Amino acid sequence: MKITLHEEGVPVRAGGAGLFLEDINYALDGGLYAEMLENRNFEAKNVHGKLYEYIVGQDGSYAWSTFPAGGAVAVKVKDDRPLFVENPHYLRIEAKEGGCGIVNKAYDGVYLRAGQEYKLSFWVRSYTYKAFVTAGVYDDVGVVCEVKCKPKADGAWRRFAFTLKAKRDCERAQFRFVLQKEGILHVDNFSLMPENAVMGLFRRDIAEMLRALKPGFLRFPGGCVVEGNTLANRYQWKHSVGQTERRRHNWNRWAVHGVKEEGDTTTPFSHYGQTLGIGYYEYFLLCEYLGCKALPVVSVGIACQYMSKQAVPVGDELESYIQDALDVVEFANGDKNTVWGRVRIEMGHPEPFGLEYLGVGNEQWETEESDFYRRFEVFAARIREKYPEIKVIGTVGPTVGTPSHAEAWKWTRDRLQKDPGFVYASDEHFYMSEEWMCANTKMYDAYPRGALVYAGEYATHIQAAGAGTFNAPQSNTWASALAEAAFMTGMERNADVVVMRSYAPLLARLGYTQWSPDLIWFDGASVYGTPNYYVQKLYSLLTGDMTRGAQTDTDGTYVSATSQGDLTYVKVVNAGGEGYTAQIEGDFDFGELLRIVRMQGEPADVNSMESKERVAPFEVAPAAPRTAEVPPHSFQVLVFRK
Repeated sequence: MKITLHEEGVPVRAGGAGLFLEDINYALDGGLYAEMLENRNFEAKNVHGKLYEYIVGQDGSYAWSTFPAGGAVAVKVKDDRPLFVENPHYLRIEAKEGGCGIVNKAYDGVYLRAGQEYKLSFWVRSYTYKAFVTAGVYDDVGVVCEVKCKPKADGAWRRFAFTLKAKRDCERAQFRFVLQKEGILHVDNFSLMPENAVMGLFRRDIAEMLRALKPGFLRFPGGCVVEGNTLANRYQWKHSVGQTERRRHNWNRWAVHGVKEEGDTTTPFSHYGQTLGIGYYEYFLLCEYLGCKALPVVSVGIACQYMSKQAVPVGDELESYIQDALDVVEFANGDKNTVWGRVRIEMGHPEPFGLEYLGVGNEQWETEESDFYRRFEVFAARIREKYPEIKVIGTVGPTVGTPSHAEAWKWTRDRLQKDPGFVYASDEHFYMSEEWMCANTKMYDAYPRGALVYAGEYATHIQAAGAGTFNAPQSNTWASALAEAAFMTGMERNADVVVMRSYAPLLARLGYTQWSPDLIWFDGASVYGTPNYYVQKLYSLLTGDMTRGAQTDTDGTYVSATSQGDLTYVKVVNAGGEGYTAQIEGDFDFGELLRIVRMQGEPADVNSMESKERVAPFEVAPAAPRTAEVPPHSFQVLVFRK
């Protein structure tokens, strides 16, 4: 096998490998957001129905039950004289004897680590109850951690806050709140957070997995969540800032994923909601922690076109959506003399976040109902008029290689010919088979120059492995990751066209997923990266600032190359079952082999909680200056230094 390198190439824009974080698969509540309790503020909704007709019912007691089971205690969700009007529901507890109270489901239970500290808080109102209450975490052995306090019987809402230390490890334990005497209490806004949460917000093990990818940008908050299943259900960023307890709960668009055109379907995740504990302010903080740029995405007044027919007409009714987009920039970059800049400052960030990108719409496509092209042109013009420094990210729909995709690119390129600043890049999405990925490694070779691509959502779907189904971690096979590695050689080779890319979805909680495959899987205790995660990591970390021409003479193998300084990185994918010895040559001095970072395995191999790095990168010592083994079913980065 021969790999030939050519000096001629194109610049690689810095920060092109990024992340796309959408609240799907319990990625935020129950995931990256370090809050351990479920439905902590009694605002849960039970959403069901059929396509275009969704029934939203209040179910504030979801995830809470009485303690002991069948005990002498009654609970009722109320909304009169609330703590905060934005989230008016709270729980009335009437203990008819001491030792009774409530427990929280906490997804699949509470996981604590011995010696680690946790922050517990809750709000209580008492009119007559003066005895002690206890709160804490308990397992089959007994108390893991516990605190005691005495409410003041004055009819006022009061917040109690404590730091607890776990006596021992526990898994699937119970959080309890118990009245020690008979009586009545009102409670609201419980919180149990690990002390080691990043910035006091983000679950550390997951956040560190994201940081290890060294992303150049973070796209948020979606995805279909931006659009909503209805316009009322769309993500409204202004509801996500300010005091956490006052952020208005929203039901999650993915709560009804899989409903049919007929009947009344209740999915396993009908209570999936957004407390917005991670809102726009926290997304920007996450970008600072990750060391990347922010790419917020705003609604263009069209609900998810797969799930709804709602769209605000282009005209006066669209004005509030346009203003929301403009105000995102003001929130991120404005000073104390602006309304939304002052909100950011009052939340604790006096310096601007330095926003550069703004996504307008998510995988919309042109129909008579959507009138997408016209509305996008209005948005783009208004944003550029007020903030000419902002790079607008457009969209060319949810598919590739289809008539709507071709038409969207024609519209985009026509506008760019008239106005080169119309959009910075256009977002395209593709969830395709292993065969498609390998067959289309040259897709971007044929893309016309002059219009930039953001590959905003992509992944290999192997249907036999359960891709696209609920809770299918087995869909993240080595074969799927290898196909992505092959396709990404074409992305890297065409760095003058594909300037940004992000795998999707990013996060998935085991047992709580609506979509597979996913890059990172976790449960209440731990987290692991898929083979796909490690492919993304190698592409992010081992890439130069200038492409080099690269080609292979062997079918089923794929290569790309980049250089920076005295280093040249050659990525080699062998998707087939036969191994080779590769001779590397070139028309410039690229040096001698310094490192080989390799991944290999059987096509059906997957990582798991039991075997987190079954398929992961490992170092191989070079045996010759310009010769390397290329095992079957392998992906490796050959690092040369001159």
